[in-house]
Amino acid sequence: MWDDVDFAAQETRVEDLPDDALIYLMASRYVESDVLSQQAWDLFGHLQPGWGRVQAVLDHGHKVLTFDYGTASVFRTAHDASKGGMAVCRDFAHLALAYLRALNIPARYVNGYVGDIGVPKVDAPMDFAAWIEVYLSGRWWTFDPRNNERRLGRVVVARGRDAADVAMLASFGPHQLLDFTVWCHPVDETGQELDGMAFGQETRR
Repeated sequence: MWDDVDFAAQETRVEDLPDDALIYLMASRYVESDVLSQQAWDLFGHLQPGWGRVQAVLDHGHKVLTFDYGTASVFRTAHDASKGGMAVCRDFAHLALAYLRALNIPARYVNGYVGDIGVPKVDAPMDFAAWIEVYLSGRWWTFDPRNNERRLGRVVVARGRDAADVAMLASFGPHQLLDFTVWCHPVDETGQELDGMAFGQETRR
């Protein structure tokens, strides 16, 4: 399914939020919403609350950050990303999370896979990805800070406060990834393949 959209979705007052959403208002290891609070209000505080303000946060990320697969760093935080420059999907996500939480909008980190279904094939390796979910109008909505567009067929692996909560791999000592293969198949509501073809096959060695 394509990511849901409701341009009329509204922010929820903090006192009306469900208990399980409150943790996603707080700063975390990679999301220094407290440090970026003033910057968030300076940039977005004047905007109409709701879907449009969330989208403005994502648009800002695309102005200050440029995606570069080779610049991944386990040390880069939202505060680092706020200064602009090269970044990977987790940096786009962390920056958006920091601004949104500073604006009292619950937002959580999502780790998963996004195949190239329904979009032109890109000349880049496919990989695990990071995006966010934002709490508006009583439910969680998917937003993609890195791609900044709706996508089809996301596969969610885990959700958390930031990348530290849902690390793809936690290891002690040296290791080497020998092989990694993913297939994406577009299917209908019954699970039947739409065209009998696999999309997004990517083998890593």
